[in-house]
Amino acid sequence: MFTQFGATAESLSKASTLVFRIGTDAHLYDDPDDVNIAPLLDSKFDSEKCEALKRLLALIAQGFDVSNFFPQVVKNVASQSIEVKKLVYLYLLHYAEKRPNEALLSINYFQKDLGDTNPLVRAWALRTMAGIRLHVIAQLVLVAVSKCARDPSVYVRKCAANALPKLHDLRLEENRAAIEELVGILLNDNSPGVIGAAAAAFASVCPNNLSLIGRTYRRLCETLPDVEEWGQIVLIEILLRYAIARHGLVKESIMVYSHILENNASENGGSATYQKGNEESDSCFGLKDNNADGFCRSDIADVVSRSYLEGPDKYLSQYKHADGLSSGSEGLHFTSAIDNEDIKILLLCTSPLLWSHNSAVVLAAAGVHWIMAPKEDIKKIVKPLLFLLRSSSSSKYVVLCNIQVFAKAMPSLFAPHYEDFFISPSDAYQVKALKLEILSSIATDSSISSIFQEFQDYIKDPDRKFAADTVAAIGLCAEQFPKVANTCLEGLLAFASPESTNADIASMDGEAIVLIQAIHSIKAIIRKDPQSHEKGIVHLIRNLDSIRVPAARGMIIWMVGEYHDIGHVIPKILPIVLKYLARCFTMEEVETKLQILSACTKVLFRSKEEDLWAFRKILSYMLDLARCDLNYDIRDRARLIKELLSCYIGSCDAEAAGKAQQEIRDVSRVLAKSIFGGQVKAPSPEPFSSRFYLPGSLSHIILHAAPGYEPLPRPCSLNFEDPGLNSNVVEGINSATQSESYTDDPDSVSGSLNEESTSNYSYEDSIVGSDGSGGSNASGPLTEADGNKEPLIHLSEVGNPKENQDGGSWLDNSNSGSNDLGELIPGRSLESWLDENPSSGLNLSEPSYTRKSSARISIGHIGGRVKPKVYVLLDPANSNGLSVDYVFSSETSSLSPLFVCLQVSFKNCSMEPMSSIQLVEENIGQDSSDHASSMMESSSSHGDMPILVPMEEIANLDPSATTTIMLQVRFHHHLLPLKLVLWCNGKTYPVKLRPDIGYFVKSLPMDIKVFSGKEAQLPGMFEYSRRCIFADHIGELNKGDSSGINDQFLVICECLASKVLSNANLFLVSVDLPVSAKLDDASGLRLRFSGELLSNSVPCLVTLDLEGTCFEPLNISVKVNCEETVFGLNLLNRIVNFLAEPARE
Repeated sequence: MFTQFGATAESLSKASTLVFRIGTDAHLYDDPDDVNIAPLLDSKFDSEKCEALKRLLALIAQGFDVSNFFPQVVKNVASQSIEVKKLVYLYLLHYAEKRPNEALLSINYFQKDLGDTNPLVRAWALRTMAGIRLHVIAQLVLVAVSKCARDPSVYVRKCAANALPKLHDLRLEENRAAIEELVGILLNDNSPGVIGAAAAAFASVCPNNLSLIGRTYRRLCETLPDVEEWGQIVLIEILLRYAIARHGLVKESIMVYSHILENNASENGGSATYQKGNEESDSCFGLKDNNADGFCRSDIADVVSRSYLEGPDKYLSQYKHADGLSSGSEGLHFTSAIDNEDIKILLLCTSPLLWSHNSAVVLAAAGVHWIMAPKEDIKKIVKPLLFLLRSSSSSKYVVLCNIQVFAKAMPSLFAPHYEDFFISPSDAYQVKALKLEILSSIATDSSISSIFQEFQDYIKDPDRKFAADTVAAIGLCAEQFPKVANTCLEGLLAFASPESTNADIASMDGEAIVLIQAIHSIKAIIRKDPQSHEKGIVHLIRNLDSIRVPAARGMIIWMVGEYHDIGHVIPKILPIVLKYLARCFTMEEVETKLQILSACTKVLFRSKEEDLWAFRKILSYMLDLARCDLNYDIRDRARLIKELLSCYIGSCDAEAAGKAQQEIRDVSRVLAKSIFGGQVKAPSPEPFSSRFYLPGSLSHIILHAAPGYEPLPRPCSLNFEDPGLNSNVVEGINSATQSESYTDDPDSVSGSLNEESTSNYSYEDSIVGSDGSGGSNASGPLTEADGNKEPLIHLSEVGNPKENQDGGSWLDNSNSGSNDLGELIPGRSLESWLDENPSSGLNLSEPSYTRKSSARISIGHIGGRVKPKVYVLLDPANSNGLSVDYVFSSETSSLSPLFVCLQVSFKNCSMEPMSSIQLVEENIGQDSSDHASSMMESSSSHGDMPILVPMEEIANLDPSATTTIMLQVRFHHHLLPLKLVLWCNGKTYPVKLRPDIGYFVKSLPMDIKVFSGKEAQLPGMFEYSRRCIFADHIGELNKGDSSGINDQFLVICECLASKVLSNANLFLVSVDLPVSAKLDDASGLRLRFSGELLSNSVPCLVTLDLEGTCFEPLNISVKVNCEETVFGLNLLNRIVNFLAEPARE
């Protein structure tokens, strides 16, 4: 009925959408496969170029890869239109790191734009240059950054600060001082935006060079509130580290309160007046030991303080070998927040940030006040942190993790605000667990009743795991407040009643967890004062039959054996309980049986004379059952008990026994008394096993050191009076300040920048010139004669970077060992970072220097096993019987290093002779003279177009005859095929000559020392790795050797080396095999190959690391180090693919 109306509504909707899109660029997202982009990029009109560039950016925003337009976009960087230039730079910023070689073609334009009058153009040029992360232009980028650091535009100076970490990532050790000087100049800037970026650069480049902060410390504090939010986080951490390194910890703060108490107590001799004052101070700040938990809160504050300074791993390792914390204050330096102006200004400038809109800024500011503020001022952080609990769930969890530590060390901070930690039904489980722990930490005598009422509701929560956590929290509160222990015990005993422990409910996993936790909490409460809790033990014994959870039954039985002699009721019912346990012994679980045996042994060992016979009979019966049990743990426990108590449960005639046997029985009696004789004392809690990291850090959330985490510096470790260190910094900053002109006239710097833009630059010349000597090395496959020049196996210590033994060391002794080791261990992805303590190459831990024996194997006969892969160029079924195959040759061309050599085989599979066989390019005739002249014209006019060196015509090819010729080809790209035409008997056959990237390199002979040196120069972005599975060796190992002397590892090495050398023109440098106790473990086997690119002689290094056993598929990690990013990644993919392919028969 309303179909017309529906159609009208749909058309109106489309029309309204079109109206809203008028005047916008929304149409750019409509057609992602628009083929008009390329012609528009080559247009003469700037408007059309803008349209094409906008379409490319729209495609990038949608996730499409439009890097194939890179050459056409780069040409437009010379445009005079600001709009076109801006769009070009946005495109280049996205793809500069992926295609650095093409971006280098416009390096002169980038330098020219550094002198442009428009500051945006200068900033775009600098950002793009810094994005091309190649060593060859590092010096140019450094010069550009040094000039832009003094630019009158704030935005340009900010871009200069952002470019410094990218320069630092190239590991330019010779320019490290210059980069740090630029950081100091930018930290002295007047603009808050520049200071925020400079702080980030400082944290990346030189986080430990705190002397750069000294001269600008107060001005940085004053500028802190105006810095952007994410810059504030970094700057706050830098200022905090400087303040501690320069002045030490604040003696009025919670971090050193326990040290001051100890020192003052020893100095005053423990006078009554002083002790009274300390008690009042303790009660005010929640540091007095009001709870019977075995330790005072000042001890936790001391643990937190030392963990912040030393790192929790180092501190805990020291604590395990120390008797206590008496030496905690030795060597520490303190200052006063009242007299120290630097501390006062830091606290004053971070106070407004406690109410920042950014939760990370609030945590960073709260961390400063927690560490440096006096005790009476710490309360400033409470309300800002509580306000953050109303933010998102993820932020709430992070804030609670920090509040948890604050509440443990200083409970009085959050004790009045306990209601803010009551749990909401919408809270995640992790948030609920943290709130429970905080509530149990900040509970007081006045708030414990309200908290218990909340806990009663939490126990009814459908999430039984959370209910079990609540039961655990009730037990902790009962331990801390003995006055309410009986009330807590009564509530917990309700879980052990028959109504709550029927068979149906107890079988459920959730209720079983709650029951186990309830019994565990009851056990902890009873251990505090067993004499006053006899009724609780009796209640558990009476309900033992209704409790079917093995862990809960085991804890109750443990209490029966431990407290069997307490009171008057338990000794009377004990024989009945033991008989019941003996009757149910065979039906119990393993953990319950073990507890039954231990409990009966304790009862027998500590029983009276009148009950000894009955208990001995029950235990003997249980031991007989245990000896026939199916579980070997039960049988072993029974044998142990029977031997230890042989004089109790066996015939013990001392007169008939010999002297030696009597001595054995005496020893058994002593051992039994030490194991089962005394009651277990209530353990004192040890909070020192907790790990505390700096507040607001990622490490504090994941509970281990994340990459980049560093503890606070040693107090007063900064020697600011060193004239040699600070004079250079101050001079650099002063000279920068005097030469810096903050005017709006862009011409004031354009003249100096134009000097740099006039320099000419040739990328190919710089590459070839920097490593031109590599091209003169002779290349070729390894022959048997070469392999016999050295012994078959070299033993070396490859794990020790400090020694260099005849090519057996990983490092070059020309450089320092620490720096080289840092180069050889680049940063990895997220599974290694969650498991190790991060450190720079200069601070590696001792285990990294472990000495490992290794055998270096020389394979001399591998050249005979190399079989290059055969490619089919023309199938005989498609060419009247002519078969054409080709293989890539390891020989180098005599005409030019850019040519790749191929061996082409022609075979006549027909019954008739063939004539006039020749391969030519697609658009060239068969005449050789015409072909040669065309080739010369092509090489002169088209530059890098593919060229085929003319081959001699095969005049005649008889039936079944085969002829082979050497062909030299220059491919356009290592992935693009070359289209050719095959002439035969006057007919043409189109064919495609497909390249093999493994033969775009030539073998580069070198020793292990040279290999390690070149590998250290190509870390980070020049290093690519993948993993694959290799199984070719299994067939060779299964075949075996008739003589039976073939070595498994040698077979694996030969299979792997021949597979690589058959598919790539590389040089086998070394084969390392760590000496292992496992004869079939191939893990650690490493092969190294070297080569250099034909086009520019850039070295290319390949390393294969094996894991697994000999007769199973091996897991191989393939690593390629190459300065040519695109080529290195493609070569890596090629190697992984042919290693994973099955072997050809």
